Amino acid sequence: MAWVWRLLFILMLWTVCKSHLHFAPSSRETSAAAASNKTVKTGIAAEVAGYTDVAKRIIDLAVFGAARNRSYTRLADFTDTIGTRVSGSNNLDMGIKYMYNAMVKDGLDVHLEPVKIPHWVRGKESAQMLLPRTKSLAVLGLGSSVGTPPEGIKAEVLVVQSFEELKQRASEATGKIVVFNQPFVSYGKTVAYRAFGASEAAKVGAVATLIRSITPFSINSPHTGWQNYQDGVRRIPTACITVEDAELMWRIAQRGQQIVVQLNMEAKTLPDVGSFNTVAEIRGWQHPNQVVVLSGHLDSWDVGQGAMDDGGGAMISWEALSLIKDLGLRPRRTLRTILWTAEEQGGVGAQQYFKLHKGNMSNFDLVMESDLGTFTPVALQFTGSDAARKVMEEVVKLLAPINVTKLEDNGEGTDISPWMKVGVPVGPSYGFSINSFFSFFNFGRCFLNSQ
Repeated sequence: MAWVWRLLFILMLWTVCKSHLHFAPSSRETSAAAASNKTVKTGIAAEVAGYTDVAKRIIDLAVFGAARNRSYTRLADFTDTIGTRVSGSNNLDMGIKYMYNAMVKDGLDVHLEPVKIPHWVRGKESAQMLLPRTKSLAVLGLGSSVGTPPEGIKAEVLVVQSFEELKQRASEATGKIVVFNQPFVSYGKTVAYRAFGASEAAKVGAVATLIRSITPFSINSPHTGWQNYQDGVRRIPTACITVEDAELMWRIAQRGQQIVVQLNMEAKTLPDVGSFNTVAEIRGWQHPNQVVVLSGHLDSWDVGQGAMDDGGGAMISWEALSLIKDLGLRPRRTLRTILWTAEEQGGVGAQQYFKLHKGNMSNFDLVMESDLGTFTPVALQFTGSDAARKVMEEVVKLLAPINVTKLEDNGEGTDISPWMKVGVPVGPSYGFSINSFFSFFNFGRCFLNSQ
């Protein structure tokens, strides 16, 4: 349902970007906060409602017109041509060149902004349970992990379900491979085991870690991702295993049986390499220095096509500009699509972009990203003041034709987190930050939820 996402994206971008113009203060002066909620609601409601016809034109083009299924076709062509795009790889370089050329051909103003990114190489890897019976374990090394010695690591296993249990059983961990069989609570909470499990286990003498994949569902398929070594702590190999194998070893351990695993990993980290954030835009006719950012990331992991994470987000960020261009709409502010590099390594490209542009932070009116997958949208998620919520209630009304009628809470995101940390409200999957709303309404974070 990629067309639905791009439609939702463009409606949000077009209505909010334009509708807030007449209500935005010239600076972040607190005197603007004196406006009453009633006045704001009345003015914004009328302004947003004025774009009903524009919203219909966008819907017609995206759903029934020449743009129908276009972003899906673009995504298929891109992933079929380039494939995986892990940070530091030649494929990522080819993907960036591909998108640069494609957006130039689309008639957009495109440029590349150089950054330095990590270059981690997986190499061959395998894991096998030797006791109490022989069983191959599906395994994926975690990004930035060190490798094992050439002969691998053969060791007894200690299975725990939490960091607290690991501390309680610290005396049992020396010389062992620690298996974390943590229950899945939510991605945001459970991912800590992938991110910090290796260092926590190394502190108590473990020689390696195997982490239950961070997912509520499994078909015996391990998930990869980035992990972080703590400074001053010995670096040990770390990888994810499947939910099924983690549960298996937990059950065996509960019976008091000894578990022995052989782990082999060739992972290594090479020097950082040059890369680019890919930037395309349509200049605003009235306030060209005021910028609305919509984004996704071009890099992916090395064990899949990167179509959902985050090729889809990149394509619909491009498609949003295409729709505006095709309809001949002229934005008052500059609409800028940024296709980030090295997001999977912790938002490296986005962090460097933020550092480069933070001196002009007041020029950023919205910052959005799609990185939760391009599914059917079901709600707009938002956190902010009551006055800002009234504004968003009006925006959501324009989304009713595509069945998005809910206004929910909360928002976050990797690439746009630098803006959030300095007080600019942001969120993922169509999270957006509106600086002028922020100063006028104490605007909060919002994004579109999907399933």
